[in-house]
Amino acid sequence: VRIEDLLGRPPVRFDEALGAGLIRGRRVLVTGGGGSIGSELVRQCAAAGAAGLVVVERAEIALCGIVEEMQRDFPQVPLRAMLADCGDPVACAMALEGGIDFVFHAAACKQVPLLEGQVREALRNNVAATAVLARACREAGVGHFVLISTDKAICPVNVLGASKRFAELACQDELGGSSGVRLSI
Repeated sequence: VRIEDLLGRPPVRFDEALGAGLIRGRRVLVTGGGGSIGSELVRQCAAAGAAGLVVVERAEIALCGIVEEMQRDFPQVPLRAMLADCGDPVACAMALEGGIDFVFHAAACKQVPLLEGQVREALRNNVAATAVLARACREAGVGHFVLISTDKAICPVNVLGASKRFAELACQDELGGSSGVRLSI
């Protein structure tokens, strides 16, 4: 059995050249850059030829790990690491200094069972911090803001899904209309 047989639709093919073309020569910020999703975004942006990377992470060891990996595997890509929380407006403004073209916001609490008992932190980190970052991006004139959300936000039945849906709404509120920031969710 192949996964394509189970999809019930033709597989979607990602055009890697198009993705690389969007990132090549651009300044990119990745939040949650030490996590599983964020670190892969950092790797792919470096491989695509980003002109510079800002990696924001609140976990020291995770930040050290991705910085060491980038210095080893992509020494030609300028990298600025920030140990910071996206809920801190000053840290967000500092991360965006010097101009950023793309923001990939991967920082979030994502563990479904854990979040069921941690509603306050899920809302603080996934919703409030996302709104702070989106506002900072609008104020800094960022070109593109990509919110890494989840399929669980489509019809939320748990704290993770609900918090990520609220985060989507917060981004639409901050970046919609005439903000000048292109939002992708």
